[in-house]
Amino acid sequence: MSSLIIIVFASLIGLWVLFYFIPVGLWFQAILSDVRISLLQLVFMRWRKVPPSIIVNAMINSKKAGIQLNADELEAHFLAGGKVQAVVNAIISADKANILLDFKSATAIDLAGRDVFEAVQMSVNPKVITTPPVAAVAKDGIQLIAKARVTLRANIKQLVGGAGEETILARVGEGIVSSIGSAESHKSVLENPDSISKVVLAKGLDSGTAYEILSIDIADIDVGKNIGAELQMDQANADKNIAQARAEERRAMAVAVEQEMKAKAQEARAKVIEAEAEIPKAMAEAFRNGNLGIMDYYKMENMKADTEMRESIAKPNPKPKQ
Repeated sequence: MSSLIIIVFASLIGLWVLFYFIPVGLWFQAILSDVRISLLQLVFMRWRKVPPSIIVNAMINSKKAGIQLNADELEAHFLAGGKVQAVVNAIISADKANILLDFKSATAIDLAGRDVFEAVQMSVNPKVITTPPVAAVAKDGIQLIAKARVTLRANIKQLVGGAGEETILARVGEGIVSSIGSAESHKSVLENPDSISKVVLAKGLDSGTAYEILSIDIADIDVGKNIGAELQMDQANADKNIAQARAEERRAMAVAVEQEMKAKAQEARAKVIEAEAEIPKAMAEAFRNGNLGIMDYYKMENMKADTEMRESIAKPNPKPKQ
């Protein structure tokens, strides 16, 4: 009895292994869907670790849509790390929308890391992206802050190697800054915001990108700061600080010159006092040597007194205090 159970269990396992490596049901489904694929091909897919259901379902979907795909190409794309079902869906959608997209281009886009099905949908239904607030200053010094909505359509031919949405946003922001900066007055920009769109759109910002710009619309524009006035105030403050620094430098130099003159005057007075201190010594020496007599000394004193009197008479009288 136990041996019978073992035989049944082994038979079930054998059948499961057999039907796993030989997907008869999947092969029968392909035949009913008029998809030509041999049972041996499905077995080889198992050995190459390719899920046969992905390949068969992709071929059935494409067959029903009137598109003929090769099983070997689908298998090769799967082994390369691609998304087989997404590629098939993109090819079917492109065919229904009359967009030229062959299998080779679709797989190249998919292996490049882009969502090929989303790209086809974006070709049919354009995408709208909004730029972040872009600040620019007109020639009159007034700052304007603008937001734009950019309508994009995927360019299938440039999806491989083409720049993405970030590049579009950067170029549009640069165009807005250039357009506002060239305006004579911020009022003219506020009166005709569509002039920004026309200028930016005429620059061909979508060249080298994976998208085609259909339109650029200014969604919002606000008045910001008076940058011109702030710059003038900053310049005036800077000029004032420079002038104050130069004045302080001149004052310091004048104080230094004054201190130097005072030092020289004190030195001169010290020398005069030192010289005057030598006079009594010289006179005493002259008395001892007989070169100066008493009468000569009195005459000299009289001359000094007379000189001092003349100087006092020559000085103007001070005004009486009221």
